[in-house]
Amino acid sequence: MQYEKLGTSELNVSRICMGCMGFGDAAHGQHSWTIDENHSREIIRRGLELGVNFFDTAIGYQNGTSEQYLGRALNDFTSRDKVVVATKFLPRTNEEVEAGVTGQQHIERMLNKSLENLGMDYVDLYIYHMWDYQTPIYDILDGLNRMVKAGKIRYIGISNCYAYQLAKANALAEKEGFAKFVSVQSHYNLIFREEEREMVKLCAEDNIAMTPYSSLASGRLSKHPGEMSKRFREDDYARLKYDGTAEQDNVIIQRVAKLAKCHNVSMTEVSLAWLLTKVTAPVVGATKLTHIEGAVKAADLKLSEDEIHYLEEPYVPHRLVGVMAQNTAASSREPHVWTAANVKGD
Repeated sequence: MQYEKLGTSELNVSRICMGCMGFGDAAHGQHSWTIDENHSREIIRRGLELGVNFFDTAIGYQNGTSEQYLGRALNDFTSRDKVVVATKFLPRTNEEVEAGVTGQQHIERMLNKSLENLGMDYVDLYIYHMWDYQTPIYDILDGLNRMVKAGKIRYIGISNCYAYQLAKANALAEKEGFAKFVSVQSHYNLIFREEEREMVKLCAEDNIAMTPYSSLASGRLSKHPGEMSKRFREDDYARLKYDGTAEQDNVIIQRVAKLAKCHNVSMTEVSLAWLLTKVTAPVVGATKLTHIEGAVKAADLKLSEDEIHYLEEPYVPHRLVGVMAQNTAASSREPHVWTAANVKGD
């Protein structure tokens, strides 16, 4: 396994980050295809054996049971200082807004619950899961900085945002002396490359680590057309993200399959080897041992410039989907969040 610094932080992370959205109680949460604790533990242990030290979860994954499974497994299989643990917090609920719960209070409550779920005293990376258009960014940054000072967070990251939001947030953090975002977790893979418009350039210039999610397009970049899985059948959110562009994406997927055959490797290895030329550490979900084993092998596969061009050449622009499409609608409804009157210190 190869390791790399996470942006400007002191965290040394494995080039493959194990995504834990597939772990958790299937009866309690958004997804019906998640796996139980025993199977989650097997995959976590195998990842550790293969050199994975970077794990990503969220309080929103299956009502916190993903965090619980991960925390118990890591506690049993390794020492705390040997792993980098990331988790994410959600925006304030409407009920919290109406009750006057501040962004700072919300972050402290969410973090304390995550630490309880994980059975840990701190997290290495605490990630702002999606932009909260009802809460000034000053309050978010102030709340996160307070938790850094309290020793409960080492570094902060952000997910599902626009490049201008990340740039403005870090500029405000620098002005106020707050902790800055050292990483961004966005939707980025071989068949969805819209982050290359602005985010990739911003991260390269400011040394912000990219740890993209959906790195295999919910399995579409790891399977031949027609291959099925439980997630393929039951993940309605993934179908929302990818079914609309299936025909054009299939051209790229077929090229992945051809290169995999030429190299005598899996499609997973080719797809992730391409992404590893662009980012610090893709977040790769695993619900089978073979998933994490294939992901780790990708770190050793080197693609030529001609092969990279061959994979990239058929790409056509895509419309924003998923959380970012929702953010677009929210932004148009709530433009006041970024005005000088609502961003303290602006």
